[in-house]
Amino acid sequence: MEVFEHDLEHLFQQLGLSSDAADIRKFIEEHGLSDDDNLLTATFWTTSQRQFLDEAKSQDADWAEQIDILDTLLRKG
Repeated sequence: MEVFEHDLEHLFQQLGLSSDAADIRKFIEEHGLSDDDNLLTATFWTTSQRQFLDEAKSQDADWAEQIDILDTLLRKG
């Protein structure tokens, strides 16, 4: 049985982004969301990133919790 890590660093890897802690902080600082913004329609995602996030959320996949955490962090950044 394979065990997959579902943490913020691995979410960034799934999105094709650097998963280094400093790079994650930088991404969050540079890509904040307002209360009116929707994470899934944010302009900084590529089509494939948006599709991954949308599918993971709609299927309540293992990534859903980390996506919610990222959403919260982007609003506080």
